Amino acid sequence: QVQLVESGGDSVQPGGSLRLSCVISGSIVYINAMGWYRQAPGKQRELVASITSSGSTQYADSVTGRFTISRDNAKNTVYLQMNSLEPEDTAVYMCNAGGLYGSGLVKFPFDSWGQGTHVTVSS
Repeated sequence: QVQLVESGGDSVQPGGSLRLSCVISGSIVYINAMGWYRQAPGKQRELVASITSSGSTQYADSVTGRFTISRDNAKNTVYLQMNSLEPEDTAVYMCNAGGLYGSGLVKFPFDSWGQGTHVTVSS
């Protein structure tokens, strides 16, 4: 089994910053792409940022220049540094990761999600 656990969500004022973390645990063989998604009330889930195993990143237009995604492969962790937060950034933020897990000769692909962490931006 593979588990993803997010942390770092909080309530902040506009212009503030937060750093989200997502730890992937289990018998991980390797992790390919990792990403952060968000879902605001009444809206569809959207991709915020993603990072490949080689470190290439991609961002939604609405967060480019304000958010930074990074990963620590040794810790199986992906981060999302969020600066200059706006009320429109209010959402549940979820991480996603895909790769291979298992041990010995028994290995399986995974594409897993965390439960999410709440971010509220309000004055």
